[in-house]
Amino acid sequence: MIIKKIHHNLYNGKGKTIKDKDRNIEMPLFEGKNDEAKDYVANDRLRDAVNVAISMGMPLLLTGEPGTGKTQLADSIAYELCLPGPFIFHTKTTSNATDLFYRYDAMRHFQDIQLNQKNSKYKYISYEALGKAIILGANPEKIKIELDSELINYERPTRSVILIDEIDKAPRDLPNDILNEIENMKFKILETDDSFEAESFYRPIVILTSNSEKNLPDAFLRRCVFFHIDFPNDDELVQIAEKRFGKLSQFLNEFMNIAIDHFKKIREMDLKKIPATAEFLAWLNIIEHLLDSPKIDMQNLTKKQAQKIALSYTVLIKSREDLKRVQKALDEYTIKD
Repeated sequence: MIIKKIHHNLYNGKGKTIKDKDRNIEMPLFEGKNDEAKDYVANDRLRDAVNVAISMGMPLLLTGEPGTGKTQLADSIAYELCLPGPFIFHTKTTSNATDLFYRYDAMRHFQDIQLNQKNSKYKYISYEALGKAIILGANPEKIKIELDSELINYERPTRSVILIDEIDKAPRDLPNDILNEIENMKFKILETDDSFEAESFYRPIVILTSNSEKNLPDAFLRRCVFFHIDFPNDDELVQIAEKRFGKLSQFLNEFMNIAIDHFKKIREMDLKKIPATAEFLAWLNIIEHLLDSPKIDMQNLTKKQAQKIALSYTVLIKSREDLKRVQKALDEYTIKD
């Protein structure tokens, strides 16, 4: 693989879009599509990893426990850089490289033929993540086919953002095949004989996620930028909460240190499903409405306080066994009055 630096706008990870004059393309159709991504906070190390991948034109492979923001990063990049996407490909154990480009609904086509419905073959073709990215990176004058509604009305080529989720679920050879197809940036629809090829400058920003359920091929790993997303530290949790809720209420300001400490203790327990950042934010939201005062002693709870906190666990805990385990721990801190 020949690595070539590509000069594009870089990612800041602060939820701020690039200036109008720096945009690659004006594409109102995609504007505002990822509004929630403005709440995403990337630390400096993650931001640098993204920008290395962008500059070198290489895919970024992300690992980390569920809920640490692997999939949301793609939304954040598309939002900040004002790019189409993210176009998502959910990897399956039966996936092959062709699935990245398009799918042909042969069964539906056959059924329509039996009903004497004469439709264009394009009606039975749907474009997948990499196919959409290549079409958007090609010369629009060369595109003569009927595209998905979300891909029409653009005037010049553009990069886009692709998320290939849970790549470790793929068959053994698929990861290498995916990178080959991304490097080639072209594909052909066998059923219509249409071919598409994008310019290398408009190579998409590719985010790959892995839950580390199985080892990926060494050849594949060598061709990716790798980053492991750790669970946020205390300061980062506060920053994420401030981004999500705006200016924190007096309650959350006073209760935040207690909440983080209690949440970390729950995460340290032997649970089947460890709560992540998304659950923490939901828990903060509900606890603010349940508790009358943030000034509580988590080591010496009244029965009323313990009951309200126990009710809030429904957004943190995802199984009956875990709920019993956490509830038992909570009972140890309850004042027997």
